[in-house]
Amino acid sequence: MPSLPVTLSEEVISQPARAQFEAFLNEHRSALNSCLDGLTEEQVRASLVPSRTTLLGLVKHATFVEKVWFDEAITCRPRADIGIPTTPDESFILDDDDTIAAIQRAHHDACEASRRAASSLQLDDLVHGNRRGPLPLRWVYLHMLRELAQHCGHADILREQLLSD
Repeated sequence: MPSLPVTLSEEVISQPARAQFEAFLNEHRSALNSCLDGLTEEQVRASLVPSRTTLLGLVKHATFVEKVWFDEAITCRPRADIGIPTTPDESFILDDDDTIAAIQRAHHDACEASRRAASSLQLDDLVHGNRRGPLPLRWVYLHMLRELAQHCGHADILREQLLSD
């Protein structure tokens, strides 16, 4: 599977805001996807905190988030039609067929679909499929950056715990 496209944020300092947002998003998407690299199926399913959070669950959740913000919010399709859980908490639940390869592929595909869905929009264009009401794409990008940054931090800590044993 090809890795997610990464444009280093330092390379877009003088670029328009859209290029900067996309570079930061792609860096975080790639970092989260690659948090599973080099680990076993058992390690990525390890429950190290009281919540449902596992490394594999984080990447599965990130796939859900991509679909919420770049499918549901942009296309206005309901979650049932998209094939995603109703709540964020449910998106961490792992099934038997959730393997490293399957989850990384699903996340990669969701990120590609997100880029396509947003490609024709401008930062100030409104998306209408979110429960908050119409939101500019700029806000969606900022929200996604916050979400991905938090989960990359979670993944770093979980990986550290796994690799220090």
